Amino acid sequence: MSAPAAADLGFIHRFEPAANPAAPPILLLHGTGGDESDLIPIGRMIAPESALLSPRGKVLEEGMARFFRRLSEGVFDQADLEFRTAELERFIERAAAAYNIDKLRLLALGFSNGANIAASLLLRSPHALAGGILIRGMLPFQPAQLPDLHGRHILLLNGDHDPIVPRTQPQQLAALFRTGGAQVTLEWQPAGHALTQRDIAVAAAWLRTLA
Repeated sequence: MSAPAAADLGFIHRFEPAANPAAPPILLLHGTGGDESDLIPIGRMIAPESALLSPRGKVLEEGMARFFRRLSEGVFDQADLEFRTAELERFIERAAAAYNIDKLRLLALGFSNGANIAASLLLRSPHALAGGILIRGMLPFQPAQLPDLHGRHILLLNGDHDPIVPRTQPQQLAALFRTGGAQVTLEWQPAGHALTQRDIAVAAAWLRTLA
């Protein structure tokens, strides 16, 4: 399927239609330095029959694409994060209409920076996603008011030896999601910050439980 122009939907992106319309569509959100093709193979391994929607982050950090700015490692530009989250939500709306994506079943699959903006989406605009697989994510901000997350299914995959994400961060994020009513699974992997084959296997198995 030929994609609409980026100007029409707001992001350079790739879309791959579903092999099985019953499979939940997946929003792929790459990490720093990735692009719209980066997570397509991972998405196919985790969700082989799903439609895949993969935008490229619009912020550049030393030439590397990201979904929002940061001030330093682990310190986010909160104004930009809020703006970029709203921008991504608008893209989801437009892409859902353009590609006939069922937004009520849309799950995010985000890695690192992509996981963080997925968490921001869930905390700011929970209606935009049915849940997500957040790999090496952290708490993007402390919400003043928790959204209603009942019916959302969220898997957090974090590394025991991650030098970037403190262990308390995914724990706090999981607690926030649960307080909002989401069904949350937090799994620790024997890994650092990099995505591993074990992450892919755990994510694929978790996704099958939602069928």
